[in-house]
Amino acid sequence: MDMVGLLTLLALVMLAWYWLHSIRILEIARDAGRRACAKEELQFLDDTVASTSLALDRDSTGRRILRRTYRFEFTETGNSRREGEIVMLGERVESVTLEPYQILE
Repeated sequence: MDMVGLLTLLALVMLAWYWLHSIRILEIARDAGRRACAKEELQFLDDTVASTSLALDRDSTGRRILRRTYRFEFTETGNSRREGEIVMLGERVESVTLEPYQILE
């Protein structure tokens, strides 16, 4: 195998690893959104999160790591759609925020 073929193979392997790792992070973010909604007795809509940003950042040890931001929708009444946001630093949920909503009694 020549050098170009080896580099192409290496690039494909790295791309596949990144894609599979991104799916894993997406699943963690989806579970975090679902748990946040369940905790507040809200309905997590569409059972999905959407990626809104991707940036390089540093973790607590100073290591470069990807910060991913996802958004999701929820409802408190079934009549309105509100937005929430999940920030992931690597594989760790950094924050989950919910748009202000009406508290039902």
